[in-house]
Amino acid sequence: MSQSPKRRGRPTKEKSARASVSFPPVVYATLEQIAKEKKVSVAWVVRDAAEKYISDQWPLFAGNSGAQING
Repeated sequence: MSQSPKRRGRPTKEKSARASVSFPPVVYATLEQIAKEKKVSVAWVVRDAAEKYISDQWPLFAGNSGAQING
């Protein structure tokens, strides 16, 4: 049995920023399917994808999602 996904490196007391994002219908439907398969929310899938994108683009920030990125 696979383990359920968990948030990585996110301090519990840190205030989060909100963002409103629009997706093409096909992309959103795919995000919903991924979320359903992983038994998580679409928001979780988007946060996870954003963290992976940042760690790919700026490896020094990997695992440090609370870090401020300038550039």
